[in-house]
Amino acid sequence: MSRIAIKICGLSTPDTVGAAVRAGAAYLGFVHFAKSPRHVEAEQIRALAAPVPPHVGRVAVVVDPTDDMLAQLAAAGALTALQLHGKESPERAAAIRARFGLPVWKAIAVKARGDIAAADAYAGAVDRLLFDAKTPDGAALPGGMGLRFDWTLLRGVAVATPWGLSGGLSADNIAEAIRVTGAPLVDVSSGVESAPGVKDVDKIAAFCKAVAAC
Repeated sequence: MSRIAIKICGLSTPDTVGAAVRAGAAYLGFVHFAKSPRHVEAEQIRALAAPVPPHVGRVAVVVDPTDDMLAQLAAAGALTALQLHGKESPERAAAIRARFGLPVWKAIAVKARGDIAAADAYAGAVDRLLFDAKTPDGAALPGGMGLRFDWTLLRGVAVATPWGLSGGLSADNIAEAIRVTGAPLVDVSSGVESAPGVKDVDKIAAFCKAVAAC
């Protein structure tokens, strides 16, 4: 497994789940958001996560979820974390963590250095931050659009909470992304797809190999 943790996000088929595990991913992401081309129902997430080895994390990605939605996702016990990708406040994130007893990740939309500084508000409320590119106003999706932000914004920034880098990553640019940011975890979705929502097993393998070489 790579010294830099890898999360392959937006998985929806047994073949691609298996490919991510074989390639050395530390975390698998399952998107539960109806507007996304990567959306999977709670029952599908349980089925996809069931054969995953215990050492590989299974993360449900949700956007401004209700407690009822989270209860449905958490019921089967297949998940190891919840990732919030909407406008959830630190207070809401902390309440979710307390109620459901799962680690909580929070995606932070980044366009300027101030967006990174604002993430300090989540210290103590979440277990991990994911710095992702801010999508355009009015965009249908809060992420997974292949957009990247200026990675130099993370240079010299002390982040109190464990964190990872997301947004526009691929096998072609991941070495530069890691060199510039020093990210301890990288999260990829569209960068390992052949079409929106369609993961490519060869691209998954190539991405993980490129991270392992860093």
